[in-house]
Amino acid sequence: MTVETRSFRRSAARAATEVFAPAVVVVAVSFAVGLHAGDTLGAGLLWGLLAALFSSVIPFGAILLGVRRGRLTDHHVGKREQRRIPLLIALASVLVGLAVLAVAGAPREMLALVTAMFVSLAVTLVITHWWKVSAHAAVASGAAAIVALTYGPALLVSYVAVAIVGWSRVVLRDHTVAQVLVGAVLGLLVGGSVFLVLR
Repeated sequence: MTVETRSFRRSAARAATEVFAPAVVVVAVSFAVGLHAGDTLGAGLLWGLLAALFSSVIPFGAILLGVRRGRLTDHHVGKREQRRIPLLIALASVLVGLAVLAVAGAPREMLALVTAMFVSLAVTLVITHWWKVSAHAAVASGAAAIVALTYGPALLVSYVAVAIVGWSRVVLRDHTVAQVLVGAVLGLLVGGSVFLVLR
């Protein structure tokens, strides 16, 4: 493989890692489900905004603050040892978001989505105590499953994106193939199953 080819692969991998970062994917799936669940366009956007705020914006803001203060090495929290606090903050934020949505009378589908996110985060936190499972793959896979359950099996094509993000994490040497595969299975079985049961 030439130097140019290696450089292109790494650039493509970095782009995929950013485009399909957990914070971005969570915002996308929040609005996708919100628009499906809402009685009107406005209501759907509101539910999506609330879910995205507590499940993505606030947790990611905490990560960026941690990076700025030097407590975290990067916005993907590449070191397993640094992931515990950001995951706990995310769990707390998602739980508050779930309560806000419930009190506001959010559709069942939205409550199922946020609950699926909470359970997936909790499982990820437990695994991360011992092993660096891929959060990128877990979130992408869970979102792909949830979108397919919401809009129909044709949307299983979104698993192409899961494969791309998994490839990117391995190429960048942020994860092993095993860590990516376990993350993808976690997202499908935990996130997808919880959403399916509760929606």
